[in-house]
Amino acid sequence: MPTESGSCSAARQAKQKRKSHSLSIRRTNSSEQERPGLPREMLEGQDSKLPSSVRSTLLELFGQIEREFENLYIENLELRREIETLNERLAAEGQAVDGAELSKGQLKTKASHSTSQLSQKLKTTYKASTSKIVSSFKTTTSRAVCQLVKEYIGHRDGIWDVSVARTQPVVLGTASADHTALLWSIETGRCLVKYTGHVGSVNSIKFHPSEQLALTASGDQTAHVWRYAVQLPTPQPVADTSVGGEDEVECSDKDEPDVDGDVSSDCPTIRAPLTSLKSHQGVVMAADWLVGGKQAVTASWDRTANLYDVETAELVHSLTGHDQELTHCCTHPTQRLVVTSSRDTTFRLWDFRDPSIHSVNVFQGHTDTVTSAVFTVGDNVVSGSDDRTVKVWDLKNMRSPIATIRTDSAINRINVCVGQKIIALPHDNRQVRLFDMSGVRLARLPRSSRQGHRRMVCCSAWSEDHPVCNLFTCGFDRQAIGWNINIPALLQEK
Repeated sequence: MPTESGSCSAARQAKQKRKSHSLSIRRTNSSEQERPGLPREMLEGQDSKLPSSVRSTLLELFGQIEREFENLYIENLELRREIETLNERLAAEGQAVDGAELSKGQLKTKASHSTSQLSQKLKTTYKASTSKIVSSFKTTTSRAVCQLVKEYIGHRDGIWDVSVARTQPVVLGTASADHTALLWSIETGRCLVKYTGHVGSVNSIKFHPSEQLALTASGDQTAHVWRYAVQLPTPQPVADTSVGGEDEVECSDKDEPDVDGDVSSDCPTIRAPLTSLKSHQGVVMAADWLVGGKQAVTASWDRTANLYDVETAELVHSLTGHDQELTHCCTHPTQRLVVTSSRDTTFRLWDFRDPSIHSVNVFQGHTDTVTSAVFTVGDNVVSGSDDRTVKVWDLKNMRSPIATIRTDSAINRINVCVGQKIIALPHDNRQVRLFDMSGVRLARLPRSSRQGHRRMVCCSAWSEDHPVCNLFTCGFDRQAIGWNINIPALLQEK
């Protein structure tokens, strides 16, 4: 009997080593009769504090998980058979190359390369399968607490900003690159008022804290204050537009809402402002009301923020110090504080509580454009940036953030649900994610071929007390969307 060659011995050792490192999953039979443990009927009959609907959902989800792992096991068996076949082929090729024997080093190199490729294939398959399971579970959970309620379609270009009125009647406002601002009925999605006073892109909209006044900022280097009067239509029953059991899909720009006719043409039009705030030498990106509503602040690409007296339209202060264009401004809901954001990677806090002087503090912590910074309850500020991070700051300690959220896409104009301390993050990649103030991710708004934004999401706004929609988003797909977020369920899952 011929003795075993050195190359065959090495191949056998390599083969045993690879087999010992192969992914091994113990197969579970899919039939209820063969599965050890309690059957489904007994599980369903046991006493539980969970509602029956929740238990049924959990059982269905765990069944899906089991089926996914079973498919993974079958794929693993097939890959192991491929390993066996390739090992045999590798050994045969190793003897045929020289017509005799390969050196130990040559065979080791060849086996190492083959093992590396197979290992990578196994890792990729395992990661894809398990990611699908986790993603399916999270998506189903998100749909249970985040439901699309209404779409507001009527603008002819992308929507930069969305805001909710703070006085009755509560309406939704949108600011668009089509040079208009529209007011909407939240319940019916009907356009109520169209403002056409600007000759440039309308970049932001904010409502007066106690009167039916709107403040808009524009690319025409002005900010306008205009009065509106609306009568809400009778609300119709809201259809359930949630989509169950769909994975997220990629949507092209062709999937944008079709706006052939101007749906805002039959609503009242306001063509001139009550007051025009002029003094900037560049695009005005944002504007907001100071507490009390007697003054307003604007942020411009001319690197300044201006504070105006709204009644007289006089410039009260010109706030300088940023090294590059300003991107956003926000005011504190109860104090005379202003925060401005800039492309210079910083945001600044301006204090007007003392009428004789105003102090400024500079916050440094981002590495790219700060797209927005907003106040929350207490002494906290939340900032978002193109560097794909969101940071939570304590105004009493400016040196470092108290929490940092890292994401996979640039972040646009953020908004905070003050009562529940939930941050809504609109992204360049069309996603909207919800986080708490400590940086824990709570949910992602569902997006599929039939719901959600198709292009970059520009802004978000909370309306905590509205019974139908409590979160609104807008984007460059020319639509705003109203969502119902089940906040108690969201926090309970946390």
